[in-house]
Amino acid sequence: MRKLFFSLLWFFSIFTTDLTAQASGPNIIFILTDDLGYTDLPAYGNPFQEAPNLDFLAKNGLKFTDAYSSSPVCSPSRAGFLTGIHSTRYHLTNFIAGNRKADSLSIDPAPWNPYLAGEQVTLAELFKEKGYQTAMIGKWHLGNQEDQTPWAQGFDYARMIGKNGLDYYHYGIFEDSYENVFQDSGTHYLTDRLTDYTLDFLEKREQSQPFFLFLSYSAPHVFIVPRGDKVSKYLRKYEQFGGKYNPYYAAMIESVDDGIGLILEKLKAKGFDKNTLIIFTSDNGGVGLPELGPIPTNLDPLRKWKGHPYEGGIRVPLIAFWPEKIDPGVTSFPTTNLDFAPTFGELAGLTSQKAWDGQSLSPILFGNRTAFREHPLFWHYPHFSNQLGMPAAAVRKGDWKLILHYESQKIELYNLKEDLAESQDLAGTNPEKAKELYTLLYGWLKESQANLPLKKSTGKPIVPRPSL
Repeated sequence: MRKLFFSLLWFFSIFTTDLTAQASGPNIIFILTDDLGYTDLPAYGNPFQEAPNLDFLAKNGLKFTDAYSSSPVCSPSRAGFLTGIHSTRYHLTNFIAGNRKADSLSIDPAPWNPYLAGEQVTLAELFKEKGYQTAMIGKWHLGNQEDQTPWAQGFDYARMIGKNGLDYYHYGIFEDSYENVFQDSGTHYLTDRLTDYTLDFLEKREQSQPFFLFLSYSAPHVFIVPRGDKVSKYLRKYEQFGGKYNPYYAAMIESVDDGIGLILEKLKAKGFDKNTLIIFTSDNGGVGLPELGPIPTNLDPLRKWKGHPYEGGIRVPLIAFWPEKIDPGVTSFPTTNLDFAPTFGELAGLTSQKAWDGQSLSPILFGNRTAFREHPLFWHYPHFSNQLGMPAAAVRKGDWKLILHYESQKIELYNLKEDLAESQDLAGTNPEKAKELYTLLYGWLKESQANLPLKKSTGKPIVPRPSL
């Protein structure tokens, strides 16, 4: 009898474990590119680029036309995604190592925290709590102290780009610690290496547990260094487009697309493609001026580029793909990367965090794609970017967007539905709408205790006026 009892106990423990794994939600792969512009993919109207695997995801998944990063530069955007909390609230408002000033202007950049503090709760930690396996592969750029690393922030399998992160053929990658380093000296193309790590994780993962994989490609960030065997076809058609597109940049994007194709094949071969949600997006807008070489990309008709609060700096491609779960289509629902935390929380049963700033995209993914956004979208960049951006803040509500320039206190108002290029400032002709959005922005800056630029004359913060 005693033997039968323990046999039954063993049987039910195995059965319960399997149910727990199944109930904990789908596999999630979040693919983040670096400085990929809104207009850089064929799925978003680019006639020069070739990206068949991303075309497949867009055709068979949900394409967002009004998706945004939560910051015009990378580190705050990445921190916002990983915490679900706008990085303004913990003053991580510039890219790590960002320190540019403008001698000719009357303000200095705001004081800020150049790292994601170890005590911040990340999505990886919440996924682990629910029994998920977690992996982070690629660019981190959120701090280098031990408690700020991906392996200290909830990732079981961590492959973090370290030394020479801008060099695609001479770089180092830390493997789960600072003690283990893969050092390349011209052999493995960095984008391909990150894909190889991803395939390794998918091959070795425990089959009975779901996983959360954060694949953070460094491409197509400058330096613009492609694989040589991918450039020739783009050089051949360069003149057909009047020199508008960068052949080397296009080849870099194709390497990312190739990697996604291999990942899709691996998912299918392992038999968990049907239970895997794939999200593809970018950390901020593309680079539309010369930076460490020729101009990478053309973002027309969007205004400006990375480092600016205009659409070219913050609007990004976003594709969600989940076979037999997400119906193919297109949505204009406005969203930022802050929305992924509550979305993943709902899908995987994560412990909800009161501090999360976004809203779940589940209704959009699985049903009502014309739903109205509950809350405005906010941006705060109190710095001078490497791409000539100035300290500014912005808010979008519905089709309307307002920008506040900190030094001059000037505002601009645009109707994005009618003027995606932000060419017609309507602040003077529609003062009521300008006042409405300004009030929202001022209230959010105050509520979030935003760090503000400093007056050079006094060393004190510039405080926006309470109302127009």
